[in-house]
Amino acid sequence: MCWEQNRNGVNLRGNPQSLRAITRKSNCAGGSRVYSRVKNTLLVGGLLTLALVSGMAFDVYSSARQKVDLIESGHLQPGARVDLSLSELNAFAVREVPAGVRDPKFVLQAPETVTGTAQVDFGKLRRAQGYQPGWLMSKLLDGERPVSVMARIHTAAGKVTVDVKRAEISGLEIDGSTLDFVIQNFVLPFYPEAIVGRPIPMGFRIDRLQVAPTGVAVLIGR
Repeated sequence: MCWEQNRNGVNLRGNPQSLRAITRKSNCAGGSRVYSRVKNTLLVGGLLTLALVSGMAFDVYSSARQKVDLIESGHLQPGARVDLSLSELNAFAVREVPAGVRDPKFVLQAPETVTGTAQVDFGKLRRAQGYQPGWLMSKLLDGERPVSVMARIHTAAGKVTVDVKRAEISGLEIDGSTLDFVIQNFVLPFYPEAIVGRPIPMGFRIDRLQVAPTGVAVLIGR
């Protein structure tokens, strides 16, 4: 509209009032259009970023799921190697942990050392196993608590040995009978074949695992 007024014969030099009026209109209209474009650009960019991040997280889990399914299928040739990156392991853990466990995360430290952290509601975890804690146990178990476990994982000849080096609940280190209680009541019901400190078969013809800070390599035997 402002440019049309100029082209239609408005004398900008001889009419200061017209100049100011047109300038104000131009600034308001142009500024509004610029602001609208910037706002729309930021909105679209933000939505695209969220979609991209969500898609990446889904793809990382899908990649990990496919690799795990391939290992469990038994179709891999002897000597085959499957690499699971740290991001794949963490994405897999987030999707596969039982009810009562939230925000699991692994940190891999060579050689053979793994640290896992999570928010754990032991009451919810216990109920997911089909047990209903009594009133007193519910008071002790209910509510999320930060849990951290450092373990050494040694594998050879198709067997794995897990040795717990350090365990903390809410920042307090647990060991001895308390650690045994946690393992017996909250680990073994979900993973009945897990025996801490003793070698157990890994299955699926897995010969050994190679743990590195960037991920885990699964080596298939005969």
